[in-house]
Amino acid sequence: MNMKHYVGNHSKSAQRHSAEAAPSIKHNFGSGPDATKIYPGKSAKKPRTESVGTPTAPVPPTKAGYLPAFLFAGFILTMTVLFLVLPKQTFSASEKRYLEKFPETSVETVLNGKFGKGFETFFADHFPVRNLWVGVNAYATLAEGNNGANGVYYGKDNYLINKPISTKNELDFNLWILEDFKQIVGDTPVTAMFVPSTGYIMSDKLPLVHDAYNDDQYFSAIAESTQASGIDFIDLREPFKAAAQSGKQLYYRTDHHWTTEGAYTAYLEYCVRNGLQPLGKNRYTLESHEDFRGTTYSTSGFLLTPPETLEVWNNPDNKGDKITVTITDDGEEPVTTHSMFFNEHDKDADKYPVFLDGNHALTTITNDNVKDGTLLIVKDSFSHCFAPFLADHYHKIIMVDMRLYVRSKTSDLIAAEHPDKILVLYGIDNFAEDMDFANLQ
Repeated sequence: MNMKHYVGNHSKSAQRHSAEAAPSIKHNFGSGPDATKIYPGKSAKKPRTESVGTPTAPVPPTKAGYLPAFLFAGFILTMTVLFLVLPKQTFSASEKRYLEKFPETSVETVLNGKFGKGFETFFADHFPVRNLWVGVNAYATLAEGNNGANGVYYGKDNYLINKPISTKNELDFNLWILEDFKQIVGDTPVTAMFVPSTGYIMSDKLPLVHDAYNDDQYFSAIAESTQASGIDFIDLREPFKAAAQSGKQLYYRTDHHWTTEGAYTAYLEYCVRNGLQPLGKNRYTLESHEDFRGTTYSTSGFLLTPPETLEVWNNPDNKGDKITVTITDDGEEPVTTHSMFFNEHDKDADKYPVFLDGNHALTTITNDNVKDGTLLIVKDSFSHCFAPFLADHYHKIIMVDMRLYVRSKTSDLIAAEHPDKILVLYGIDNFAEDMDFANLQ
């Protein structure tokens, strides 16, 4: 009833006003409070273009409207040209790693998707100004409320700290390899020393929210394994905690390695366990290398993190021909020098090879100031700033890197050199994840 009556009234109302307000008839849709009121003798308001039933003509785009599209297309074209014409590097000095090679191309690799995955990684590794984009992404990730980027925590006081490694690692297998190695060397004393992770010791520098570090679990497993196999285990956890609480900087802010102060703290523990008289700090001259940024800086992408100082502690007694360092890589002629410190790396993006020229398959240090004693160190890069301290106590130190020493057996090297002691020295994270430690035999 109401609807029919309403429609009828609406129709009459429209007819009554049609002569006086013809232009506005289309917009007088009812007699309610919201209806358009038209008064005789007055001009009707112009209809709004967005009113119901009124078609809106499309607005042609202006030249300025095309600008974002032109810019985006120009960016893509520029990046593509740069990707094609710029030379492809094999090693990234800033990230300290080898870059992906162009994938193998064949019908099989294209069909099974292997080529596509390989090219995606290749493209990401060689994208123009890649470091800049990694940095932009890192800070964008931080701005979104994350506590870090690319596996690195953004900590307090400019500390960049690697996140904890996965508990699904090679620790148990590598401990089994170490136990087997002890049986191979027989009566030769073997000492194991592992460097706690930065996040475990420097927990006060971590962001408020972070994953748990499992160093206690790992060190307990190491203690149990080494005790059963007759290996002397030097546990650095408590000495490092005490040193860190006293204000000593044991780890770099921008690198996963320990500082020379950290290596010296471990050196004191080694001397106590092996009956050696350590040299005091006053015996060393301090050499500083400024503008040092390490592996965590490069990995994280936090490019605004300030640099720090890399320190070298050098015993002035070990100069001239008293020290001989011989570096041997598989398939290459040995290189000999008379210093444990390679200052030419001060000009490089990666300054850490100032210590013993970085990673090599075999490095031998001979100190004529010391009459006897041979120490074999099975090592990773943590040993590079540690070995110079022990050079004051052994006539010869032989350092072997399982990642690179692949053409010969360590047992053959031991049979030829007859070391008095063997030291296994790794960062705990490196040891737990090392896939090459199985080469120890």
